Amino acid sequence: MAGSSGMQFGRVAFRSGLVGRRRMMSWGVDHLRYRLHGTNDEQTERLMAQVEELLAGVPEQDIARMAPDLLSGILPRIYPRMLEEVRSHQDDGRATFIVSAAGHEMVQLLAKVLAMDGGIGTRYEVRPDGTLSGRVDGPFMYGKGKVEALCRFAAEHDLDLAESYAYSDAISDLPMLRAVGNPVAVNPDAELAAIAREEHWRILRFEKLGRRLTMAGATLAAAAAGGAGALARRDLRRKSRRLPALRRR
Repeated sequence: MAGSSGMQFGRVAFRSGLVGRRRMMSWGVDHLRYRLHGTNDEQTERLMAQVEELLAGVPEQDIARMAPDLLSGILPRIYPRMLEEVRSHQDDGRATFIVSAAGHEMVQLLAKVLAMDGGIGTRYEVRPDGTLSGRVDGPFMYGKGKVEALCRFAAEHDLDLAESYAYSDAISDLPMLRAVGNPVAVNPDAELAAIAREEHWRILRFEKLGRRLTMAGATLAAAAAGGAGALARRDLRRKSRRLPALRRR
């Protein structure tokens, strides 16, 4: 997608009263920096600490209710040519997944709306009273943590990473790209672009968003999903024996 899904979360959180104007402005600066120069470990860890502080004590249901607004902000930012890439893999019999640092439930919902096989995102600890503790439950889906979760998922679903594809725009995903047999750099930041050229990886560049994905389709898909986060497991094993494609939003 163009830009960061975290910024879309920030906008929805601001409208809902979850964050104040000062923090929203700070996130806006971080977002601009991300668009111009990519991100790094220090910036991501700082943002992660802010998010954990923000979520502590918030009812899980309140976050779930943000989903429609989040989707309406994210869907128009997805490059149509990236969707064409996903559809091409699916037409060739490969299972497709979103692998993202965003919240796990949101990643799964987005995967369902886009007719993909599933999503792997960051899980947050939920207290017995239904509120979030602010702590991450499992690996944070960033850098080496993303590879840890990816390898575990591949082992559980009999996926061969050597036959898989991974897509990313940031140097932070270098461990994930090197964990698969077919890494692809998409609108890469300067550091990733240099490595991709040096290692002769495929590089995709998208300049325009083109058509906009409408919220109507997303709403229908989410309603039809019921428990939208669940993977369609009845045929996942059959699909996973073919060449899988893993993509990053």
